[in-house]
Amino acid sequence: MRYLPQTQNARKEMLKTVGATSVDALFRDIPEEARHDKPFDLPNHQGELQVERDLSALSEKNISAQDAPFFLGAGVYYHHVPSSVDYIIQRSEFLTAYTPYQPEIAQGTLQVIFEYQTFIAKLTGQEVANASLYCGSTATVEAALMAMRITKRNKIAIGSVLHPEYRKVMDSYMSNLSDRVVFDGEPDEETACVILQSPDFFGNPQKYDEWRQKCDAVGALLVVVINEIVSLGALPPPAQADIVCGEAQSIGLPMSFGGPHLGFFSCKEKYIRQMPGRLCGMTEDADGRRGFVLTLSTREQHIRRDKATSNICTNQGLCALAFTVHMGLLGEDGFKQLALLNHQSACKLADALSLIDGVDIENTNFFNEFVVTLPKDSSVVVEDLATAGIIGGYALDGNRLLVAATEMTTDEDIEEFVHVLSEIL
Repeated sequence: MRYLPQTQNARKEMLKTVGATSVDALFRDIPEEARHDKPFDLPNHQGELQVERDLSALSEKNISAQDAPFFLGAGVYYHHVPSSVDYIIQRSEFLTAYTPYQPEIAQGTLQVIFEYQTFIAKLTGQEVANASLYCGSTATVEAALMAMRITKRNKIAIGSVLHPEYRKVMDSYMSNLSDRVVFDGEPDEETACVILQSPDFFGNPQKYDEWRQKCDAVGALLVVVINEIVSLGALPPPAQADIVCGEAQSIGLPMSFGGPHLGFFSCKEKYIRQMPGRLCGMTEDADGRRGFVLTLSTREQHIRRDKATSNICTNQGLCALAFTVHMGLLGEDGFKQLALLNHQSACKLADALSLIDGVDIENTNFFNEFVVTLPKDSSVVVEDLATAGIIGGYALDGNRLLVAATEMTTDEDIEEFVHVLSEIL
């Protein structure tokens, strides 16, 4: 209990209040292998200078995307963020007032949120979008919960290969709700929605028309999850969907070791009152001047409590600002060009890898990510590549390896990857 100041009596009171039998019961959802049951090997105290030196030495053991050829995607993507994005979002007008609890003094922030919503709605082919959510995984769960509220059904069908971490977050939420069922396959008359990730976790773009027909036949909603938002610059928007959600980290945000990132959420207007999170609207004041306000805040705990549409009480305001600034700099043509560069890089990578003996490209269609089959265990290959100074992708089951290429991937990166991989295999 070195880092916890509470007394044993205080802990007992807290456990009694939340209805847990023990401290261990609070962590039952955390796998045993992920728990640390011994004191951390840390010094008792050090001066600031020594701490900085020790942490710097530890960080230098890492291989970052800037230090080596980088082919890892799997839900977080290495893209260029213009320096002007950081400059703008760090201006004090934004940085100190990005949570618009007092909209009358945060009109600039509210206008940016409104523009962010407009970008998301146009990209996804939907009628309305909210002011952003925490991340792609929680946005996907919120979409499922929204579909269950709308349809009064409790079954969720997964129609394509969903990001495994998204699936784990889904299972975690649903395990605490009675009679909720998440399954893989076709929808039936008890299904609230079909969740379709496109491109799916293995990089395969999905077609929506067939799934739209299947959903209509049984009265289910169609939810489309976009994990790599840059793909919308090259692939058709999922206008057939009822709800579109996902992760927008690729625009304006660095990878940052996994966060903070930016969940987006959009839907058809008829479902707007069931949409989680906050929404910014445009209006006019008494003098006819344009103004921006927060509206339809039905989800707030302090307003509706147990009747709230979700437990979301804020939005990723600063991250949404970064996205909006970057999108504004790109424009429509620039966004499409960025998507084209990504696809071209991936095609070059696939062509080069296919020339290696024993390496096969699994995907027939892809955007900037695809699966390759290797002649040896992919997890071993990833470790060998890292030892050689290359971040070579995400090891799947057996001999399968998920690789990604973006506008940051150079021809020299591909040549080095192919050369080292050939030697390893």
